[in-house]
Amino acid sequence: MNAQVCWLYEVTVKAGQAGTFRALMAELAGSAQAEQGTLVYEWALSDDQSMAHIHERYADSAATLTHLTMFRDTFAQRFLETAEPVRLVVYGTPSEQVKEALTESGPVYMGAFTGFAR
Repeated sequence: MNAQVCWLYEVTVKAGQAGTFRALMAELAGSAQAEQGTLVYEWALSDDQSMAHIHERYADSAATLTHLTMFRDTFAQRFLETAEPVRLVVYGTPSEQVKEALTESGPVYMGAFTGFAR
């Protein structure tokens, strides 16, 4: 069984905040890169810089919780000043602790039923 946890997080960038959002995301990506269990950390921004998709993948639930703790302690307030959450879709096998930590974001959980990864 694959223990990885990943998600796609869609946010709207608040008006006039695109530059601040981009700078914050660069800082956040640098911090996440230092986390050993963070496997993928990719951000995509729409051409008009009004919407972002955030794709994150973690080795397991422990790594996910490590990242969530870092994010909440260091970045959450500034993040919410620049972006408005739209949707969080979670894939993989998150633990109950991860699900509890994500509750405020109103996630949708998607269970795998077929496919492969190389």
